[in-house]
Amino acid sequence: MNKTKLAVFDIDGTIFRSSLIIELVNLLVEKQVFPKGLNKEIEEDYIAWANRQGSYDNYISKVVEAYIKYIKGTKESVVRQTAREIIEYQKNKVYIFTRELLKRLKSENYYLLAISGAPEIIVAEFAKTLGFDKYYGARYEVISGKFSGQIVNDTAWNKHEILSQFVKDNKQFNLKDAVGVGDSEIDITFLDIVGNPIAFNPDFKLATYAKKKKCRIVVERKNVVYDIKDFDFEITS
Repeated sequence: MNKTKLAVFDIDGTIFRSSLIIELVNLLVEKQVFPKGLNKEIEEDYIAWANRQGSYDNYISKVVEAYIKYIKGTKESVVRQTAREIIEYQKNKVYIFTRELLKRLKSENYYLLAISGAPEIIVAEFAKTLGFDKYYGARYEVISGKFSGQIVNDTAWNKHEILSQFVKDNKQFNLKDAVGVGDSEIDITFLDIVGNPIAFNPDFKLATYAKKKKCRIVVERKNVVYDIKDFDFEITS
């Protein structure tokens, strides 16, 4: 490994303009690998979030719960093929800002690291299309070619530990010089330890954190990118 500069990215909502696990669950339902009744289990939280009456965290938590529940006994090969189909179709469903940032950092010989809470089986497919050097996603146990329903490594709330261990194992990288990009509260733990954090399309808690720390805030709406440099603004939920 001859690269000495590091850039760390979240994926869902930061690069991908959707959620990898939501897309995976939806297609598994469509292919009748998961039961259609699954949608009913998450409908209430989805509607609450869509109507701005509930949180995205509650909704995505229900999606993850459903994934864990129904992945048990499913063939790994089937889920992997489904993940490949999703990425082949949606690999360009990305934000302009982070797409161009990735290109620039890659041209400047940065080591690109992705840390996502989505299942590693689909994180791997997406990260490869974007040229990441390494990626981490939630790993689910596979026994005799089928998922057991047990999580081996839950990456969602462990991004700080994953990044810290990565740098410990690869001493050529200095976190003070590293770039970090995330979009939600869950990313604060790793953004807090890099020297150049970027809060991209931040949720309320990340926006509040970024304003207090005077981190760079970037917002992309439609095809316009706003780079906020003046922190004299009010944040409301």
